[in-house]
Amino acid sequence: MAHDALDKLLDDLEAEGEHAPTLRALSERLMISRQHLLATCLETALKQRYAAELTQKAWTCACGRTLRSWRSDPKELSTLHGRIILYRPYFYCRSCGTGCHPLDEQLQLAAATHQFDIQERSTRLGAEIPFGLSEEQFQRLTGVQASAHFIHGTLNAVGEAARLERVVPPADEIGRRIEDARAGSHRRPVLVVACDGAHAPTRPAGGRKKKRGPGAWREAKGVRLYLLGRDHRIIHVASWHEIGDKEHVSTALGIIASRIPRDQVRLALVADGAEWTWDVMRRHFPDGEEILDYYHCAEHVHATAHAQFGEGTLEAHEWTEAVLTRLALNELGRTLGGLKRMRPRSPAAAEEIRTLAVYLAGQSERFGYDELRRRGLPRGSGGIESANKLICHVRLKRSGAWWLEGNGNAMLRIRCAIYNGTFPQVFADYTAAKTVTPPDNK
Repeated sequence: MAHDALDKLLDDLEAEGEHAPTLRALSERLMISRQHLLATCLETALKQRYAAELTQKAWTCACGRTLRSWRSDPKELSTLHGRIILYRPYFYCRSCGTGCHPLDEQLQLAAATHQFDIQERSTRLGAEIPFGLSEEQFQRLTGVQASAHFIHGTLNAVGEAARLERVVPPADEIGRRIEDARAGSHRRPVLVVACDGAHAPTRPAGGRKKKRGPGAWREAKGVRLYLLGRDHRIIHVASWHEIGDKEHVSTALGIIASRIPRDQVRLALVADGAEWTWDVMRRHFPDGEEILDYYHCAEHVHATAHAQFGEGTLEAHEWTEAVLTRLALNELGRTLGGLKRMRPRSPAAAEEIRTLAVYLAGQSERFGYDELRRRGLPRGSGGIESANKLICHVRLKRSGAWWLEGNGNAMLRIRCAIYNGTFPQVFADYTAAKTVTPPDNK
């Protein structure tokens, strides 16, 4: 069958009669024709490999009864290599009142026409670009037509099946990454734990006869752990983002923390100053050194300088440099004293000075940036900011996009799994759950 299909393909190409076709022209023709050729090869391989199962006449039910096949049922299978019709035997147990196709489970067939190879790749693509564009690009790249609705539904199903314990890398993989960061050095690498929030556009569920109502921006709280390797390399360990409250991200951080060998790393906790971030990180890493993000702190200082002295003035520049220098030297007391003695030049300046003083007073012992640099510790939260952008923003915050909270979280789980390198095991769990043959009550 396979040889005949190949001969026909070559004959068809020759019969077209075009003189000296270009390589691209030949490639495009083969791209169009290969689905039939490869489907024939796939069908031939199945008939040879599973000849006994395809003609099976007897099967033992779970109740112990030996059953005879009732009929041979067709099932259309759509794969990356084309579509085929597979006829497999059907067995029915009168005692149990259930029936099944044993070969379906043996072949791990999906209930849908599109099989798991299509589902896996379309899910990856749908996690990167909008579903409408995913449909177009998937067909262009594979020659297989998978609708935007199918890609959307499959991604949500995989995302719902993605368990936190599987999205987070296992302990042995985290240990391997720590050894990679150590690179033979006797010094323990720095493990940075960073926490932050990224806003996501959400909407309520709608119905056929009622409006959805206004959307709302919800915070997708996230955590990222990464190692500082040699030559300023960042080695990713784990990320988790979820639309919800801090307890959701705390649960995720607790699981990640249980897989970290504390004696092999130096812990640094980095955040922008929001109290919920420190609460979550201290809960699971009480021995970590707390560091206020320098750049977020500098934004507050610059805003106060502009309100007091005027934007772009020499006075504003000099005052900003003086304050940041004191904070770099961990002189918080002098900084707060200077703010207390300042005479506001406007009501707006008075409010900025008060806000900065309250902000800095709540971040005691989180400065000393010069000392942190000498010890090889970070002073910025760029690692979590980039994770917010890569995992959340580039997919959820697209023009006109509003997400049901459940669908948004399914998308975030898939993107975290891809980012963490655990998507294969997440999809394997989904496949295993979907290939269990349900009872066929007839």
